[in-house]
Amino acid sequence: MKLSIIAAVAENGAIGYKNQLVYWLPNDLKRFKTLTTGHTIIMGRRTFESLPKGALPNRRNIVLSRGQKEFPGCERFGSLREALAHCGAEEEVFVIGGASVYKEAMALADRLCLTEIHDTPPHADTFFPSYEGWKETWREAHEADERHHQRYDFVEYTRQVVESETGS
Repeated sequence: MKLSIIAAVAENGAIGYKNQLVYWLPNDLKRFKTLTTGHTIIMGRRTFESLPKGALPNRRNIVLSRGQKEFPGCERFGSLREALAHCGAEEEVFVIGGASVYKEAMALADRLCLTEIHDTPPHADTFFPSYEGWKETWREAHEADERHHQRYDFVEYTRQVVESETGS
């Protein structure tokens, strides 16, 4: 299984405010759809509740919740590890939020697919975990325009492999 984390992150690590995205970037949303369509997405309960139309189409939607509430169009598991145990070896899985799910997934993920926004929002209450130590493998810069009020970069990172002290 390939496990990726996908998020839009401000310069101060902000990702949300009052259960909504802090920035509305149409190209980021388009990239999110392109990368995740046809694959599995895993999210926390509050992230699911923030989706305007519920489960995202053309994806296997998994919601992490310890409660018994059902989430229409989604599978529910009590933990990230339980959800991943129900994913196939060939499955591509994207963690799409929120902050606590991102934090837990950082130790398990192979790749980060980030939109790094060159701005700091005036309000934020949800932050992405530090990704220091990950290796940047690709970057595509975008200037602000009539639909995007901030500069942003699409960036991919892979887990940095640390060699042992013996060099093996």
